[in-house]
Amino acid sequence: MPRFLFVVPPLAGHVNPTVSVAKELLARGHEVAWVGHRGAIEPWLPGGANLFPVEDCGSPLLAAQRAAMARTVRGLESLRFLFDDFLLPLARMMLADVERAVEVFRPSVLVVDQQALAGRLVARRRGLAWASFATTSTLLTDPVPELPKVGEWLCQRLASLDLEAALTPTEDFGLSPHLVIVFSTEALMGAKVLPAHFHFVGPSLSDRPDPTPFPWDWFRAVPRILVTLGTVNVDRGSHYFKTALEAFQDQPLQVVLVAPPELVGPAPENVLVRVHIPQLAVLPHVNAIVCHGGHNTVCEALANGLPLVLAPIKDDQMQIARQVVGAGAGIKLRFGRFTAADLRQSAERALGDPKFRDAAKRIQASFAAAGGARRAAELLKGLA
Repeated sequence: MPRFLFVVPPLAGHVNPTVSVAKELLARGHEVAWVGHRGAIEPWLPGGANLFPVEDCGSPLLAAQRAAMARTVRGLESLRFLFDDFLLPLARMMLADVERAVEVFRPSVLVVDQQALAGRLVARRRGLAWASFATTSTLLTDPVPELPKVGEWLCQRLASLDLEAALTPTEDFGLSPHLVIVFSTEALMGAKVLPAHFHFVGPSLSDRPDPTPFPWDWFRAVPRILVTLGTVNVDRGSHYFKTALEAFQDQPLQVVLVAPPELVGPAPENVLVRVHIPQLAVLPHVNAIVCHGGHNTVCEALANGLPLVLAPIKDDQMQIARQVVGAGAGIKLRFGRFTAADLRQSAERALGDPKFRDAAKRIQASFAAAGGARRAAELLKGLA
């Protein structure tokens, strides 16, 4: 039977989609394994998962540097940082361990997250069939088409990595020429001319149990909003959280605010502050989301037909926010610039204007029709 080896970066949002797809492959009798940083990814894998660990030498420092820079960089500078200071060093760090995992596991197909560039190098070196997992939909083509020099720079950075590995550079933005699985749909991304081997499957959200406790009896029969900033950006959230508190306190609605209590201060009765929540379980109980525009949070919201208010900060969040606004499912604010009145008015529009919910429902339907993890597993099987 075919064997599938997932190559993932030490980022939970890039590991989660592989878990549901792996379960689908296992149900079909195939063998699966992962290669990645044990400390970062093992908590997100199913019990008993076959994991080939990457040597952690240097990775804690790399992760600390990434976290520190994530608190300061924005705009195009964040793209430069993402590649030069995180993805390219990560590829060099992972390369030998991915080679060893391939030697031992002998995969039929290498399944490579788009940000785990070492997997791409090993697949090309060995002539393996390989697929890319596009866990964010913003680096499938030129990331900033209105600024062609950005795309040229990105190709140059990837070419430098190819040359280090004694490979001929390509201009494919680091993606597989065999199969690219995109965890989104055209209803969200907009119609784009993409190669035939690109397949939209929608988000992979199933089979992710979360034991995080939550006071379900706190909910009342009023509109409810979830406010979150994602796990990487929390340290930049003081203004964001306090503005949200000012915007929604004593309003005729309930707010679940995901934040460290010390960054929020005393909260009124209609605001529940929690450091962590079981987000997938909470989403069906809210009516709208205020967030930073991270791909996973956005897709999880839209998979529940929920409109969004977005305050993007960096990396792919700007493009994701543009996709949501372009699809009619949300409203964009400028991070760090919006007032409590701006946020309150935007949330009232998202909750009260049916066009936002209707657009979110259209995307929700497209996600369901795309097939998710099951369709991704079928596509991978076809590559084996």
